[in-house]
Amino acid sequence: MKWGEGMAQLFAASARTNVGLVRAGNEDSAIISQNLIAVADGMGGHAGGEIASALAIKGISRLHDVANSSAEITEKFLEEVAHINSAIERAVIENPDLTGMGTTLTALIATEDKIALLYIGDTRCYRIRKNKITQLSTDHTLIQELLDQRAITENEIKTHPQRSLLTQALMGRDDLQPEIVLNDAKLGDRFLLCSDGLTGEISEGELLTALTIDDREVALETLMKSVLAAGAPDNVTIIVADLVESDATNSLQFLGAAQ
Repeated sequence: MKWGEGMAQLFAASARTNVGLVRAGNEDSAIISQNLIAVADGMGGHAGGEIASALAIKGISRLHDVANSSAEITEKFLEEVAHINSAIERAVIENPDLTGMGTTLTALIATEDKIALLYIGDTRCYRIRKNKITQLSTDHTLIQELLDQRAITENEIKTHPQRSLLTQALMGRDDLQPEIVLNDAKLGDRFLLCSDGLTGEISEGELLTALTIDDREVALETLMKSVLAAGAPDNVTIIVADLVESDATNSLQFLGAAQ
């Protein structure tokens, strides 16, 4: 079924990206549409981060126009991730100055009966339901592994020398292991996708306070103002999306380096 052919569950989404108060350029990219939302946080010098995140978002955007069944979306996610990873590898081969570039990627697709989540890296996805916030993604970071092993405490994260070390990212390598999770969908659910420029500075409690504001645009603006007030040392990209029922025609909006 093509989007716009009858009523379907889809996203009413709003998004912002900001270079922050320290960085010179924005290595984040994002996309919003009625059935697909995604954020990619790039890394690498010589404009590598911008290129990698844009490749990821442009690649995943190819999945936006069909209301996939939950049975087929996992295969489609994996196929597109492989294409993106290969595109990053080719870009580095063609321009060795880009060696070391990579990107995280977190994406949500509204299928016919589920919300499919793909994530690689530490770009997070949260769901707000009945005034409760739940992190649906798990950071692919050394810090998360140490937390899982109880080798460090939450209080030690901020000062840990390897707090930014990713264990998974799209870098054109063969050892990629993306996570794909199918979540139950309920109309009225609200989702937050964001780069770590937000979650590195704003607590989960502060996220929930902002995200329980009914007006989506106000909630989004509240989050952005909060992270800027906290110093915003990194690029910040935020998507706030509500699951609604609609017959709207699907459309795409690119943000950040993917524009």
